[in-house]
Amino acid sequence: MPFDNSSPSRERAESTTTRRMFVRSASAAGVVSMVPGLASGDGRTTDTDYRSRVVQETLTDLSDREKVGQMVMALMNPTDDGQPSSEAEAVVKDLKVGSAMVEHIDTPAHTAEFNNQLQRWASETESALPLFVGADFEFGTAHSVGDLRDDQTTQFPRNMNLGALRSKRAAADSATITATEARAMGYHWGFAPVADVNTNPSNPVIGIRSFGGDTDLASSLTAAQVSNFQAGGRGIVATAKHFPGHGDTHVDSHTGLPVVSYDRETLENVHLPPFEAAIDAGADALMTAHIVVEAIDPERPATLSPPVLTGLLRDELGFNGLIVTDAMSMQAITDIWGQDRAAVLAAKAGADVVMSMGDYETHAKTVDALYDAVQIGELSMERVEEAVARVLETKMKYGLLSRGGERRSGRIYVEPERATHRTGMVPHRRRAAEIARDSMTLVKNEDVLPFDDETNATTLVAGVIHTDVIASAVRDTATGDVVSWQSSQWRDKDPTDEEIDQAATLAADADRVLVATYSASDLPEGQARLVDAVRDTGTPTAAVSVGLPYDIASYPDVDAYLASYALDRWAQLNVSALEAAVDVVFGVEPRGALPVRIDGHYPYGHGLRYENE
Repeated sequence: MPFDNSSPSRERAESTTTRRMFVRSASAAGVVSMVPGLASGDGRTTDTDYRSRVVQETLTDLSDREKVGQMVMALMNPTDDGQPSSEAEAVVKDLKVGSAMVEHIDTPAHTAEFNNQLQRWASETESALPLFVGADFEFGTAHSVGDLRDDQTTQFPRNMNLGALRSKRAAADSATITATEARAMGYHWGFAPVADVNTNPSNPVIGIRSFGGDTDLASSLTAAQVSNFQAGGRGIVATAKHFPGHGDTHVDSHTGLPVVSYDRETLENVHLPPFEAAIDAGADALMTAHIVVEAIDPERPATLSPPVLTGLLRDELGFNGLIVTDAMSMQAITDIWGQDRAAVLAAKAGADVVMSMGDYETHAKTVDALYDAVQIGELSMERVEEAVARVLETKMKYGLLSRGGERRSGRIYVEPERATHRTGMVPHRRRAAEIARDSMTLVKNEDVLPFDDETNATTLVAGVIHTDVIASAVRDTATGDVVSWQSSQWRDKDPTDEEIDQAATLAADADRVLVATYSASDLPEGQARLVDAVRDTGTPTAAVSVGLPYDIASYPDVDAYLASYALDRWAQLNVSALEAAVDVVFGVEPRGALPVRIDGHYPYGHGLRYENE
């Protein structure tokens, strides 16, 4: 599908006043609360009036502790049997949190049971407010539920695959299917799409999680996913991340505090438009980045910055949805402020929901810090009620708080058996595989690809990670023998000289070689030497990058090169993309185009086809 290169609207001065309008209603304490919506000017009772009234009445009934609890999302770890622990029960009942992060449970049925139990505990609290349950769904529900090697849930290829395909339909389909599966398991909130524009090839944390290095491309696909994740409140909350843009960092915020020094013009022209597109598409949530954007606030990371969250996001861009922090356990935050202190600073800056990661003690410190800040006047009740009103308004939109005044509805609990049948469906997985195949990008080919699948040729599959998955796919396709070799340097992905010699010896005895390289930032030197050594044997060699697409810059003389965009910085397995790469190696037409520029080698949009060879 051709990609429309038209830029998103940037008429901020006019649009920020019309994107959302607030209904202001006074609480019993006389504090003004901000609730998104439109009010009727002729005295009639409108749907928005109804919603505002329910939200305000609910808010008024909450104690101070219940209010700050609604501002916290707590990680809920499963026990060995896949169910929530007594500690999780205490987090719900005693800390009165409003949201739960639930990930890495083994099956859809167990996930549904887990989420149902959390909701039952929530119903036993004084307020009986249902929980928002969320998880990361960047590449389908498989991101957070089930084993990445099975088909219980649907695993889509990465955002950069969608960028290589340049298809808004593919982006929309992946979001719709993901939302359908997530909702069946009791989720209401997804932390996707990644709206960052990956302009730094050495970025150690975003990379293939981004749609690419082009602002218009990222804006278009972000908007498509937001609309289809949410589906008018019938899906899950979409969360564009990581505001105001994490695509040009040199430091991973999980391990340190990144600082970006580009000017305001670069911020506005390159990094902000995808978030503006998300807002225009109706995104109900945005996630903050733990990065210092010097052009806005040279002292504090965006998560803790009033100029970024209130000044830029609220006042300038007119966003009235939920602002949720990235995980507050990341070292960009903990090394300097600590989770509990940072929670207060984030709330003061404008965050509505603080993502608390860790155990009960950590969550308790977060809730207590917010409560204590309110009691001493550091965190105003007006700020708290503004945040909680947004949480309640969004819960109502997604069926967790009815407009009739009841605090629970029939959309809270899910059927475990139905969750099993609604996830990982054959049509869902077939669509994911189709998107993956169509996104594969043939960057270079000197009459080496495609490999012939009908000869008795011996194929060497060499690599540093998940080589077994690639070799298995080759065995399923090729007629001849398949030899698999993988470096033992699993931690740094940097083969030793001795290992490179071993691989070269195997290559000399093979008829063709498929060597897979993996980078999450800069490619380790040993992998580049591995490719060169294998190629120098004279055996026809094709390389496939299974991480970032920039690897060929380190071994430009390879015979053929395919970008698969399969593995992120954690090297989480993505079977659909790896199998798609093998399909293309053996003759399926490559249809992808580079969604980034490989400086000095290949331009943005480059991509070869077999039919043109």
